[in-house]
Amino acid sequence: MNVLFVTLDEFRADCLSAAGHPVVATPTLDALAAEGVRFASHFSQAAPCAPGRASLYTGTYQMNHRVVANGAPLEDRFDNVARMARRAGYVPALFGYTDQGVDPSTVVDPADPRLDTYEGVLPGFDPVLHLDGRFLGWLAWLEELGYGTMTAPDALRSEPDRPAEHSASAFLSDRLIDWIDGRDGPWFVHASYFRPHFPYAAAGRFATRYDPADVGDALPPLPGLHPLYDRARGIELVRAPADPGELARLRAQYFGMVSEVDHQLGRVVDHLRSTGRLDDTLVVVTSDHGEQLGDHGLIWKLGFFEESYRVPCIVRGPGVTGPAGRVVDAFTEAVDVLPTLAELLGQEVPVQCDGSSLVPFLAGDEPPRWRTSAHYEWDWRDLVMGPTRTSGGPDPRLERYNLAVERTATHAYVQFADGTWLCVDLAADPTWATTTEDPAVVLPLAQSMLAWRSTHLGGAYTQRLLGPGRRGLWPELAAG
Repeated sequence: MNVLFVTLDEFRADCLSAAGHPVVATPTLDALAAEGVRFASHFSQAAPCAPGRASLYTGTYQMNHRVVANGAPLEDRFDNVARMARRAGYVPALFGYTDQGVDPSTVVDPADPRLDTYEGVLPGFDPVLHLDGRFLGWLAWLEELGYGTMTAPDALRSEPDRPAEHSASAFLSDRLIDWIDGRDGPWFVHASYFRPHFPYAAAGRFATRYDPADVGDALPPLPGLHPLYDRARGIELVRAPADPGELARLRAQYFGMVSEVDHQLGRVVDHLRSTGRLDDTLVVVTSDHGEQLGDHGLIWKLGFFEESYRVPCIVRGPGVTGPAGRVVDAFTEAVDVLPTLAELLGQEVPVQCDGSSLVPFLAGDEPPRWRTSAHYEWDWRDLVMGPTRTSGGPDPRLERYNLAVERTATHAYVQFADGTWLCVDLAADPTWATTTEDPAVVLPLAQSMLAWRSTHLGGAYTQRLLGPGRRGLWPELAAG
């Protein structure tokens, strides 16, 4: 079996046409969903990229892997999807990026360049095409095509000025197709597309695919909802454009990027289909986090609104033994992806995992016990950390710069580490505009979040005991 593990960066779940979006067209993802299973209530665990991907790759919540920001290293002690794939007999290839900083304790040379970036390669992957934020390979190709020398930001912002065939996503797909054609045995590849990531500039013809007049209105700001939110709206970097026309153009470009990356992924899927490989290939498509897209007066990914965390998850291929086209409404999370891949590849689920395998859903069943809510976290200490603030030992005050959200079918409960909280009545108003302080509602949610944290605190060895006849084995092994 081949494995195509795809991430589309900053992709909101509600931008799938299969999910009912009235404007955006995503024919590739729609076809994969129609032939496989789509998880309609799927949530990433954290934002921005490095924290969200750490959860996706390790199957652990942020409170356990502690990648709290772009730049926070991932401890080498964690198992991950690439290492699991190697145990299954693959040489996992990377096309794109993983945004995982090296564990400093594994670095001998203080001048090692890996210490200067968070855009490192997740241990275990073979970086066949490493496209981090520098986009070196793509920029060199553009120069060969006669576009001259450009920086990565300039090249991304000017994507509307070049044919879509010369986009960063097209560059990745071209080389991935060539690589697949060179394989003569089973393969595992992680295709990590940058789009629809900021800057808001769709490639070529996709820049004019959507009329700003047709993209719909963003959800309005909610001043006074919480002091953190009010402060965030004062930060120019993440404040949505105040001019309605400018915001509409931004949304139109984002929708164009969605359709362009769908098209470029479609080229890979179509190639697999035409060469007879698709039915032997497990395809998993998801995202590291979402995008505010002007909703609530914000852009990018941050805070506690679910626009930044609700993402697509589609599985198609040999692992789907139940009805094709199934839509699962149960809450699923990024931490479920590693256990799912492990089970489908015949590997033990790493003991560190906070998630559970989705295979029962793929078989058309309902697991006997499943979560009734989704959780995600956001840590913003990096906004107050600087070169002088990281010296002199840990600052315990930084631990207050985080929040956790429990999203149920009817409410969203947000717990801030400074002791404040927010409870939103989504049954009354799904736009997050209606809050409640009813103790009969709030107390059970607060207790549920406390139980969630108690249940999932890091515990690789908490179910093992040393002693005569046990020697750190799992209870059933010790008993046997």
